[in-house]
Amino acid sequence: MADIEVPPMAQEEANSQLTRRRVMQYAGLALAATVYPSEPSAALAAEPQESVSPTYPDQISDVMERLSNYMSQARDKDLPDRVLEQTKWHVLDTLAAIVSGTELPGGRDAVAFARAYGGKEIATVIGDTVACGPLEAALANGVSAHADETDDSWPGGWHPGCNVVPAALATGEQFGISGTHFLRAVALGYDVGARMLLTVRDGLQETHKATHSVAGIFGAAAAASCATSLNAQQMRWMLDYTAQQCSGIASWYRDIDHIEKGFVYGGMPSRNGVTSALLVHAGWNGVDDVLSGRDNFLLANNPKANPELLIDKLGERFEIVITSIKKWTVGSPIQAPLDAMDAFLKRHSIQPDQVRKILLRSAPGSVVDNSQPSDINIQYAMALMIIDRTATFRSIHNKQRMQEPAILALRSKVVLEAPRGAGRGQNGVRPPLLEITLTDGTVLTQDTGPVLGTAENPMNREQFVAKCSGLMSPVMGQGPSSQLIERVLELEKTKDIRELRPLLQWKREAGPPILADYPQSK
Repeated sequence: MADIEVPPMAQEEANSQLTRRRVMQYAGLALAATVYPSEPSAALAAEPQESVSPTYPDQISDVMERLSNYMSQARDKDLPDRVLEQTKWHVLDTLAAIVSGTELPGGRDAVAFARAYGGKEIATVIGDTVACGPLEAALANGVSAHADETDDSWPGGWHPGCNVVPAALATGEQFGISGTHFLRAVALGYDVGARMLLTVRDGLQETHKATHSVAGIFGAAAAASCATSLNAQQMRWMLDYTAQQCSGIASWYRDIDHIEKGFVYGGMPSRNGVTSALLVHAGWNGVDDVLSGRDNFLLANNPKANPELLIDKLGERFEIVITSIKKWTVGSPIQAPLDAMDAFLKRHSIQPDQVRKILLRSAPGSVVDNSQPSDINIQYAMALMIIDRTATFRSIHNKQRMQEPAILALRSKVVLEAPRGAGRGQNGVRPPLLEITLTDGTVLTQDTGPVLGTAENPMNREQFVAKCSGLMSPVMGQGPSSQLIERVLELEKTKDIRELRPLLQWKREAGPPILADYPQSK
């Protein structure tokens, strides 16, 4: 989804005097540095240990205690049947996004980066024959997962799959976890990332931070840490390192090729989350509770945050169930307009030269308003639908077509208007989403209900499988695509997640991508 970023509120400035007591504290810290070296012992790095008290242990808040305990136990807790099924769907949906994304500039660049800088052959780089270190694999697969807008979307401003699934896969392969363990790690990632965003989002108003990367790194770190089987104390240290790595600003909307956006949404948070988990697994300790006490993460991002939101209905409300799976390969704000235009064209057989004006009560001034990336350009999507009567993965990504005279003519006729007030017009009636004025003055309208793929209007299994097959088959072939779909939809039967690798890799032919009309990145 190409959501409008809501950057965080400026942190309150804390000016404090350098007291004699603080000087003594600094001296104590310097002394401690010589007593407690920064490098872990070989034994500690080789095998994760039970709780080892840091030099200056914190008072651990009730929220941190409950959150870290829940996270450490998630690998052993059965998921409800509906949650289990939805988790498999979101894993498959993300893999389909990665596979199709490898044919786009962001995905191609990500795979090339992994080939050039990959480490030990531990984790799968999807869409190629190379394997590399878990950090590089998480980065590459995360960027590929959001090289396009086909990936899933949580309704509060986050794309979970493109960061959570690559992080869980990279660490899961390192430790050879089962399919069931992997699915539980993914579900946990969605729950933790969403709750962190709910907790800090109100504070992301003034400092221009990217909600997608903030939620993404905590979701990825939670999934990676579950796959790594960290205990409760280690989970607390992992959250500390995750807070320290939390980054991303909303400048991504100026990205012209959907490459930096893929890094901010998918690659960076996935890699950073895996880093947090593996640092602690290697023996590092840290601050016991980065969510409370002096200079904590919540103070830095939302001083008015309610920490209880971090544990609200954990184990009862599963965020993966309300996360949308997209029908159209475009940003989320364009899903409903495409649904409306699709329904409109099934009722009216208008021709492009009959159109005087296309009024959409949606997203004026947002990142989908005449953006440069074609898959988050609402005017292009509307024009394409009227001319082609559909919008496919191939046509949406055809940048040359954005400049066709017929397309440009229709794009210029698209007018975006915010819904009046709370979405209601005169007499309390909400105006329709789509209104088309013809050259003879006729005004035709079309509204739409809940978008297909949302929790209010979910896809059925046949629709979902068709979406995934449509994205993967042109890249992998129909047979391998069908095998992967079948295997993922029964993932709880897999004994070792590394068994998926042969289905996720293939020898890439030399030459242009399958989307030959989509220019490769330079």
